[in-house]
Amino acid sequence: MKTNYHTHTTFCDGNNSPREMVLAALEKRFDILGFSSHSAYPHASDWHMAALSHQKYFEETRALAKEFSGQIKIYSGLEADYIPSISCDFEWQFKNFSPDYLIGSVHYLTNKRGFFTVDDTAENVAEGLARLYDGDGKKAVCEYFYLQREMLNTQRFLILGHPDVIRKRNGSLKFFDEGESWYRREIKATAKAAARAGVVVEINTGGIARKALDDVYPSAEFLECFFKAGVPVTFSSDAHSADGIDYAFDRAELAAIRAGYTEAAYFEDGQIKFFQLDGRLKY
Repeated sequence: MKTNYHTHTTFCDGNNSPREMVLAALEKRFDILGFSSHSAYPHASDWHMAALSHQKYFEETRALAKEFSGQIKIYSGLEADYIPSISCDFEWQFKNFSPDYLIGSVHYLTNKRGFFTVDDTAENVAEGLARLYDGDGKKAVCEYFYLQREMLNTQRFLILGHPDVIRKRNGSLKFFDEGESWYRREIKATAKAAARAGVVVEINTGGIARKALDDVYPSAEFLECFFKAGVPVTFSSDAHSADGIDYAFDRAELAAIRAGYTEAAYFEDGQIKFFQLDGRLKY
């Protein structure tokens, strides 16, 4: 199976229309394509889908599913942003739009001093760390993983999105050390929370595609934690352009195998299914 459930379009911060993404998926011989526009309803930004665009987004992507039926399976989902007291609970999304699935993601850190996104530019992340946490990277990272576990414990969704995206700017800013015991405790606790929630974690190649870091999310150690906790994995390009729809999927598969996985999950017709990994899939 060749699948991708993390796909962005011009409805949010993607560069291509939904139709262009479908055509690219067909050219690259995908079996399943899932759309997942950024949503933090009712909050909107220059990269989140506007509140009034949600209905049109579902109408357009569902029309494409009908048009290309028999050639590729297309699902209409959302990447739901968990921002307590700002975005709606995920159940609101299910009740009002009936998405085929949700990716649950944490991008924002917030407190009484304001907010910032952890995967923004290095300059903006540095400014946010200074403004909200007085430059205390450990405090910010612990809050980030706390929010992920809170999301896992309180929200209903299918896929855990880029669970350590806070690493994205750490290479240049060096605001925490992944080898320290406190960090390793955070990722182990988060993997266990994902197992209890029954979600699938994505091996996300978006950081590689956008040249932010030369690694997948989650890291090798974090992925081993997910494997030991019994959390299934799926491959995701976090595609923001048609040419990146299967970017570095070979590296995602290799990361899964190195962590101990022998199969990957995919979502089809409301069910989680699995296919075997052999290290020889062609992308």
